[in-house]
Amino acid sequence: MRISVDGLLVYFPYEYIYPEQYAYMLELKRTFDAKGHCLLEMPSGTGKTTTLLSLIVAYILENPHVVRKLIYCSRTVPEIEKVIAELKHLMNYYEKQTGAMPNITGLVLSSRKNMCIHPEVSREREGKIVDARCYGMTASYVRERAAHDESAPVCQYYEGFQAEGKENMLPPGVYSIDDLKEFGRERNWCPYFLSRFAINQAHVVVYSYYYLLDPKVAEVVSKELARESVVVCDEAHNIDNVCVDSMSVKINRRLIERSTTGIHNLEKKVAELKEDDKRRLNEEYVRLVQGLKDASFARETDMVLANPVLPNEVIREVVPGNIRNADHFLSFLKRFIEYIKSRLRVQHVVQESPAGFLRDVQQKVCIERKPLRFCADRLQSLLRTLEITDLSEYGPLSVITSFATLVSTYTKGFTIIIEPFDDKTPTVSNPIMHFSCLDSSIAMKPIFQRFQSVVITSGTLSPMDMYPKILDFEPVVMSSFTMTLARPCLLPMIVARGNDQVAISSRFETREDTAVTRNYGQLLVETAKTVPDGVVCFFTSYLYLESVVASWYDQGIIDTLLRYKLLFIETQDNAETSYALMNYVKACECGRGAVLLAVARGKVSEGVDFDHHLGRAVLMFGIPYVYTQSRILKARLDYLRDQFQIRENDFLTFDALRHAAQCVGRAIRGKTDYGIMIFADKRFSRQDKRGKLPKWIQEHLTDNLSNLSTEESMQLAKRWLRQMAQPFTREDQLGVSLLTLEQLQSMEREKLEKQAQGKQ
Repeated sequence: MRISVDGLLVYFPYEYIYPEQYAYMLELKRTFDAKGHCLLEMPSGTGKTTTLLSLIVAYILENPHVVRKLIYCSRTVPEIEKVIAELKHLMNYYEKQTGAMPNITGLVLSSRKNMCIHPEVSREREGKIVDARCYGMTASYVRERAAHDESAPVCQYYEGFQAEGKENMLPPGVYSIDDLKEFGRERNWCPYFLSRFAINQAHVVVYSYYYLLDPKVAEVVSKELARESVVVCDEAHNIDNVCVDSMSVKINRRLIERSTTGIHNLEKKVAELKEDDKRRLNEEYVRLVQGLKDASFARETDMVLANPVLPNEVIREVVPGNIRNADHFLSFLKRFIEYIKSRLRVQHVVQESPAGFLRDVQQKVCIERKPLRFCADRLQSLLRTLEITDLSEYGPLSVITSFATLVSTYTKGFTIIIEPFDDKTPTVSNPIMHFSCLDSSIAMKPIFQRFQSVVITSGTLSPMDMYPKILDFEPVVMSSFTMTLARPCLLPMIVARGNDQVAISSRFETREDTAVTRNYGQLLVETAKTVPDGVVCFFTSYLYLESVVASWYDQGIIDTLLRYKLLFIETQDNAETSYALMNYVKACECGRGAVLLAVARGKVSEGVDFDHHLGRAVLMFGIPYVYTQSRILKARLDYLRDQFQIRENDFLTFDALRHAAQCVGRAIRGKTDYGIMIFADKRFSRQDKRGKLPKWIQEHLTDNLSNLSTEESMQLAKRWLRQMAQPFTREDQLGVSLLTLEQLQSMEREKLEKQAQGKQ
């Protein structure tokens, strides 16, 4: 349908539209007109991706001078592929309506591992190995060597792209990963470098968050994207954690040992080069005297990872004299690594600020702050000079130099914590140094400054007022949309006690209580008895899941459960979990029914949709608070309290409830779907917890559905499932949760008339 959104003609590729989709478009249009940022919460399963693409593509076509590009960030490859499929559908609709394909290019950028078509390299399973082998064939010096020596390995696809690809523009169209691979095979061009080259001319770019948030990658990939761009962060409820992870470094003994090996190898290479070709080392020295300008003209293949700090922090100065010479730099690194090694010999936990760490380095091994800032770039320069093709063995060394650069650049918003052992194995000595980012706004700040509009959106952003604080930005629009429904297709319930009236909760004090675990087991058995097809249960942690399942075995609950449905369990092993998921789907498909036990914050809670019969009920056993004894978390909470005046309890509750909402939101993936959401913890009944759930869940969570016992909840579920079993057609939805173009226009007219009457 063709609709007018505040004067903008939008092509929407479906016959019907949800009222909330139209409201969402209006808010987006307001944001782009104001050239600001926005925060929008849209219920899951209401066509958020299509709505975003329809409006933004229409805006780009109508106002190409205002918005030139859409950068769509998502988390996983399947989600990215979904976005591209929706964009293709939209472009086909444009062609059908207007008779011509719009002049829009949309493409995906993913890792080399996903995009490589080289027959040997693409067989590798691990991303780092693919990167290293690709680099070993495409680095400028390898190609120069190949010009004289035919036996030197080069990539035919990269050579093809270099010969023809840069002169030719990518034809307009929408390209998924498979399309780019196919296009690359036809033309003999490398899809990865083609995609990296084409993102500057493309109108729609879809890639992972890290390509924008991680400075090491962003500097290489996203450096030249236009300011007149709209950045969409989809499924952004975890964006603060992504920001923190991208700026944090973890160092353990194994990494130190491998770094030391890397340095020994480099020393050998430098010694060999001195004997064979001293000229190259002298040329590098001269270049470093002039400053780090070589980073700007470094060829695209030579830049594997750039500087780990944000662009505005990188100093364009002359490299300090004591690390210009290759030998001096390596002995400097050795001293620094020995210092870190000595710091890891601890018997108790040490926490200090970057400033304290730098003072200690200066006093103990006479290393100053300035040369540390240049470590990451200096290592890159040396690896290029030595013409090293296999970079995989120098990965640990680049982690050390990234740490050196970060610790000497940022004094605020970071902390250093040295722990003598890992939390999982408190009896085994395994010291770890965490250089932890505490402030998620550090990574987001350049994105808010650099791009015209940033849209942060997800199905679970409540409570929304926390995001502007922790990301430190001013949104021009902040909205939470509800779900208009023709029938009550979600049933949220808070079960606070078992049939024996014992309160149920995953609180630490009552966690080991057999009455509580028994009541949780009975609730699950009753749900499995009552609800058809698939039931998904989320626990607060792997540890809690294991202890509860063990006690259920002893109490005979597992045997009872297996009479009704098969049982599958998520583990920390990815392959095992994928296998369990596959069999869970099989059991639901063949009508046997299944129960899946999963963990909040795990793989299942984030990326897997349990639509229709795969998730008729989702149970949340307890409130998924993060492990509060973690020292990194404590440091972050202290920082949030001091910098942003956010109370510890407020942040912990916000974090726990967004994850709880994310888990139960897996049940509803559209308006024709229906599902039961059970919050099994008495604490959910409190207003401070209940009030922080998303608006679209709160609307249905009335007082008569909170503080229930197991039996009461099952009575309500039975009655509600009977109601859901009645035939439900599109006609039932029309005019309520589904609008035709005429209904939408008449609604708009009524709204305008009301506004006019109000003004009179």
